[in-house]
This record gives sequence, structure tokens and C-alpha cells, in this order.
Amino acid sequence: MLDIPGKDCGSCSFCCKVLEIDEFPKHAGVMCANCLSNGGCGVYHSRPQVCRDYYCDWKEDRGLSQQYRPDRIGTLLMEDPDSDEYHAVCDPAKPFSWRNPLIFRHLVTLAKDGRIVMAKAGLRSWRIFADGGFQECA
Repeated sequence: MLDIPGKDCGSCSFCCKVLEIDEFPKHAGVMCANCLSNGGCGVYHSRPQVCRDYYCDWKEDRGLSQQYRPDRIGTLLMEDPDSDEYHAVCDPAKPFSWRNPLIFRHLVTLAKDGRIVMAKAGLRSWRIFADGGFQECA
């Protein structure tokens, strides 16, 4: 992936906290033990392939402004690598960050485009619908 000017991770390490990484193992909502206090990865050059391959949508989508940077909005926006779903992943300590009006409008727009849109926080998840409704999944 080519870097988009102005869209570097910098001090953001939100993905290092909210994502579950089976290769370590690292649980969702727990900061990765390899994450440095000022951001960045302590094992960057030997990090697992799953970490090498990962980019959040904020970094990949020119249409998502600085307001959408995960550590600023409390939600990580991403394509699910195992399906055609779109995910908004939140810190389990703040499971409703996806309800921020800015994020919620984005998610509903994607649902209107026919996408399956899911909000996730730890083991909890919600489906977001094109009419602006949502339902917690069992």
C-alpha cells in the first residue's frame, strides 16, 4: 500500500489495543505487550505477518479526514479480512464509541450501499442497517 500524505500512524496505536491477535496471543481491549508508550511497535521488524498486512481504513481511504483517526474517534474502521463485512471496532471499555454521530453516519452510508456493517467491542457486536437501525447480535 502506498502511504497517503498526512496519514501516518504517528502516536496512534489504537489497533494495538482493540484487535485480537491470535499469533501472540493478544486479546481485544488489552494493549499489546510490544506496543511502545509513545506509539509504535517494539518488535516492528519481526512483528507477525498479520500485523505487517494490517492497515485501518483511515490510512487507506483518502475520504476519511483526520477526524476519523482511530485514537481520536475511539473507533477503528476496517474491512473484515475474512468476509465482505465492514467493521467498526471499539475498545471494550467504551463499547458504544461507534454511536458517535460522525462514525454512525459513515456506517449507515455503507449499509445503504449494500454492505454488511458490524460494530464490535470485545465479544459484543451489533449489525447496523441502512435505515439507521441497529441490533445487537447474540
